[in-house]
Amino acid sequence: MAAASLPPPSRWPPPPLRLLPLVLLGCLAASAPLRAAEAAGVLRQVVAGGGDGDGGAFFEPFNVTYDHRAVILGGKRRMLVSAGLHYPRATPEMWPSLIAKCKEGGADVIETYIFWNGHEPAKGQYYFEGRFDIVKFAKLVAAEGLFLFLRIGPYACAEWNFGGFPVWLRDIPGIEFRTDNEPYKAEMQSFVTKIVNIMKEEKLYSWQGGPIILQQIENEYGNIQDRYGQAGKRYMLWAAQMALALDTGVPWVMCRQTDAPEQILDTCNAFYCDGFKPNSYNKPTIWTEDWDGWYADWGEPLPHRPAQDSAFAVARFYQRGGSLQNYYMYFGGTNFERTAGGPRQITSYDYDAPIDEYGILRQPKWGHLKDLHAAIKLCEPALIAVDGSPQYVKLGPMQEAHVYSSGKIHTNGSISENGQICSAFLANIDEHKYVSVWIFGKSYSLPPWSVSILPDCENVAFNTARVGTQTSVFTVESGSPSYSSRHKPRTLSLIGGPYLSSTWWTSKEPIGKWGEGSFAAQGILEHLNVTKDISDYLSYTMSVNISDEDVTYWNSKGVLPSLTIDQIRDVARVFVNGKLAGSKVGHWVSLNQPVQLVQGPNELTLFSEIVGLQNYGAFLEKDGAGFRGQVKLTGLSNGDIDFTNSLWTYQIGLKGEFSRIYSPENQGYAKWSSMQNDDTQTPFTWFKTMFDAPEGNDPVAIGLGSMGKGQAWVNGHLIGRYWSIVAPESGCPSSCNYAGTYGDSKCRSNCGMATQSWYTTRMVTRVRQSIGTLGGNRGRPFSDIAAGSLHQNNLLKNIRDLLSSPFFLVSCFQQSCHPEYSSSRASLTV
Repeated sequence: MAAASLPPPSRWPPPPLRLLPLVLLGCLAASAPLRAAEAAGVLRQVVAGGGDGDGGAFFEPFNVTYDHRAVILGGKRRMLVSAGLHYPRATPEMWPSLIAKCKEGGADVIETYIFWNGHEPAKGQYYFEGRFDIVKFAKLVAAEGLFLFLRIGPYACAEWNFGGFPVWLRDIPGIEFRTDNEPYKAEMQSFVTKIVNIMKEEKLYSWQGGPIILQQIENEYGNIQDRYGQAGKRYMLWAAQMALALDTGVPWVMCRQTDAPEQILDTCNAFYCDGFKPNSYNKPTIWTEDWDGWYADWGEPLPHRPAQDSAFAVARFYQRGGSLQNYYMYFGGTNFERTAGGPRQITSYDYDAPIDEYGILRQPKWGHLKDLHAAIKLCEPALIAVDGSPQYVKLGPMQEAHVYSSGKIHTNGSISENGQICSAFLANIDEHKYVSVWIFGKSYSLPPWSVSILPDCENVAFNTARVGTQTSVFTVESGSPSYSSRHKPRTLSLIGGPYLSSTWWTSKEPIGKWGEGSFAAQGILEHLNVTKDISDYLSYTMSVNISDEDVTYWNSKGVLPSLTIDQIRDVARVFVNGKLAGSKVGHWVSLNQPVQLVQGPNELTLFSEIVGLQNYGAFLEKDGAGFRGQVKLTGLSNGDIDFTNSLWTYQIGLKGEFSRIYSPENQGYAKWSSMQNDDTQTPFTWFKTMFDAPEGNDPVAIGLGSMGKGQAWVNGHLIGRYWSIVAPESGCPSSCNYAGTYGDSKCRSNCGMATQSWYTTRMVTRVRQSIGTLGGNRGRPFSDIAAGSLHQNNLLKNIRDLLSSPFFLVSCFQQSCHPEYSSSRASLTV
C-alpha cells in the first residue's frame, strides 16, 4: 500500500530548529548497526520497487527544507555526498549496476542534468524512451534508497552537443538564448514545466514518496550574465520566479550565481570549493560540481586528477562548513551518437571519474573516496550539531584544525575529559613538508597537502594523502585470454585478439551532389541553417571554368592557384573534380589550399564537417558552423575570383547515411565489394565486416587506432564519432605529484598517442569469456561490423542485440583500416 503524500511545502527554509545529533548508516565503527537503526527512524525507505524501477512510493513522504548549515530531510540536517551520473551517457541495461556502485562508494544522492535536445528533438515532439527514459532512471535511483538531484536547466553545457539546446530553437524568429527574450522564455518555460509535471505525475518528489530532493534552474549563468547587460539580470530573476511558481515542494539551485534571489540556493562549481560561501547566511554551502577529473578534446592528451588531491578537496570542503558535495563526474560514460559537444570533444566522457567509462571501478580513486565518505559519515553527528562556526585552532604556519562538537572543547587536553560529541579535521596545506602537530594532548603526523579526519577527536580514521586502496592497471593485450594473478595488485585487463572477420567489404561514397535533397542557392549559406544538425556533413559544389591562358600562366610560373576561405569550423575538405586536394581542421580558422585545375570546366566541392556544436558561452544561437567570410580562387593570370556570392549546389549529409546502408535491412541500397589489401580507398568509404561477440558479461572494446576519421554503427545504431588524431608529444609529465593546486593540464597523459583509440560496447548476460579468431560461422551467430565514427563505451543495445546484424564503420581516410577487437575483463583480484 502506497504511503500518502505530504502536501508540498509552501516555503523554505522554515524557522530555525533545535537539532539533535543524527548518526547515519555507513559508519566505520563497531556501533554501525545501532547507528543504522537510529537513522532508519528518521527517514525510512518503504518500497524498493521492482527490478526495473517500477513501483509506488519509495520512501515515506518527507519534506525537504534547509537552514544555514545543511539541507534538511524529514526534519533532520544531513551531510550529503552526491554522485554525478548522466542517464543518456549509459545504457538502461547499465543503470542498475552503476547506481549500485555509486551507493557502495558512499553516495547518498545521484545527480543528473536533463537534456532538452534529447527529450524534444523536434518542437512539441517529446521522447522519453531508451537512454532518455528519465522516469525509469529516477525510479531505479529510488529503488536503491538514494536521493535524486535533478538539474533541469534546461541549458546544461555538460560538454553535450549545443549545450543541450535543440537546434530547432535557433530557428524561432527573433529568438535570443538565455536573456530577457520572450520567444526563448516561452520555450524554456514550456519545457521546464513539462519535466516538472512528469515528475509530479510519476510521484517522484520527496513529499510524494519519491527521491527528488533538489532541482536546478539555469546553469552557471553568472559566468556570462554581464554579457547581456540588464537584460541578463532580468532574465535570471525571471527564471528563478518561474521555477518557484511551479510549486515543486523542493528547493531550487542556481550554480555560480552570486546574485541568486533569497529563495534560490546559489552554489559552487570548481576544482575546490572549501572557500565558497553562499550569498545569504540562511543558505547552506553546496558544491554542485566537484571536478574530480576533466573532459578531453580530439588531438589533446588525457586529463588525470590524483585520488589524493580529489579527497583533499572534498575533506577541506566539509572541514570548512560544506554540507552537500557532488562529484562531477562519478561516472562519466559515453557521448553516444552525435551528442559530444564542441568544439571537438571526444566520444568518451570518461572524465577520469571513480567509475570508468566501461562501468568498472577506477582504483585507487573509487576506493580511496569510499573510505573518505565513510569517515565523513562518522563525523556527521558532530557536523550537524554545530549551529555556528566550528572551533578553529591554528596548528602551524600552514596547518589548521576545525573542531565540530556539541559543546565547547578544550583542545589542549585529552578528548576523554570533555565528554562531548566531537569530530575534528586537521589540515596541512603545505605542498612540500610533512608536519607533526599537537592537539587533544597528542601528536599527529600530517603529510603534505592532506587532511586527517578524527571522527572522535582522537583517532585518525582517514588521511587524504594515505591511499589504502590498490591500483587498477588498465592494459591492452593481443592474443589469447589472460587472467590477472591473485598475487599481483588489482588489474584490469583488456583481452585482445583478432576477432574480426578476415573479410571486409567496402562501398564508395560519392562526393558532392548525389541526389535527394540537393538544391542550388546563391552565396555561402551557414551550415546549421541548411542541415538543422541532422548530419555532420554538408557539401557546397560549383563549376569553375579555367581558360588556357590561366593554365599557361601557372605552368610558366611553376605555381598552383589556391582556394581561400576566411574562416572554417571544424573540418573543411576541398575536392577538385572528385579528388581530395586538401583539408583544414580548426575553430574559425582560415584555409588556404593549393588546387590542381585543368583547362575547361572543373567541379569544385567544399565539404564542411561539424565535430560537435558549441556547448558553452554566451550567444550560442549565433555561433553556427561551416564557413564565414569570403571564398576566393587566387593566383589567376587576371587576378582573384570571388566565389562568395556564386551559385552553389548544396547536399546535406552522405548518401549512405540517408540510405541507411548501416542498417541490416538496407544493405542492398549500396554496392559492396570485397576489399583487397592493395585497394586504394577514396576519401569517403564505407567499410563493413563481421565480428563474433565473446561470451561473458564484461565490457567489449574495439580498437580503431588504425582508422582515420568518421562514424560507426553497430546493427544500425550510431555509436559515435571516431578520430585517430594524435596528441602532441609534449605536455605530459613523467610523474604526477598529487600535492598542490590542481588544474586540468597538471597531470595529463597519453601524449604522442591518439586521444581515443578504444571504443567499446557493453555485453551482459554471459557466463564466461571465450574469444577466438573469427574464421567463419562456428555455430554461433555473427555481427556485421562497418567503419565510420565509433565511440568507445557502452552500446545502445546489449551485445545480444549485436549478434543478429552488422556493425558499420564509416569514412576511413587511410588505406589501412583494420580495427582490432578486444574484450575488457574486470579482473580485480587482490
